[in-house]
Amino acid sequence: MTALIAEIEGYASVFNIPDLNGDIVAPGAFAKSLQKNRKPALLYQHAAEAPIGRWLSLREDARGLFVRGELLLSSPRAREVHALLEGGAIDGLSIGYQTARSARVKSGRRILEANLWEVSVVTFPMASLARVTRIGSARPEQTPEDYAQLFKDSVRIPSSPTQHGMRAKRRAPASPSPSHGAGARHLADAVKRTAQKLTA
Repeated sequence: MTALIAEIEGYASVFNIPDLNGDIVAPGAFAKSLQKNRKPALLYQHAAEAPIGRWLSLREDARGLFVRGELLLSSPRAREVHALLEGGAIDGLSIGYQTARSARVKSGRRILEANLWEVSVVTFPMASLARVTRIGSARPEQTPEDYAQLFKDSVRIPSSPTQHGMRAKRRAPASPSPSHGAGARHLADAVKRTAQKLTA
């Protein structure tokens, strides 16, 4: 059975605005953590035993920490979360982190550096503006091999039947099919980008 996924995007943290504890996250607070290239866990309600997908990219912009990931709908819990998000019952995001550097401010703390552990979909976010901004519909998960096969099928030229008395043209040896590894992934990424441009 083909695995199903659903894309999810939003702001896991918003800069320079006090959360319900009075803590303020400073721009650049996650820079060192993101440079380590470790993807935080995608959880539900901060429960370590309840992973529901994977974060694919995280970046800081002028507003806050923007995250993009996928819910893995082969998990019953992920299907439940997807249904709740699509239905508008929940839309909060919240971060689990360890404070590395902070300073005292009037409202509480100003977080200057944080080691990010996880980002959760939650009912009540500590930062009121940390929200899911887009939830995708369920769709089959595409692997690099799927895109490679799609490309191979799209350029396949049907052979013409040879006529009696005519010598068949010698066919050039077929190129090896893309296989597992970096080559297949690069080809898959190129085909995906081309398809997105054509459908934009």
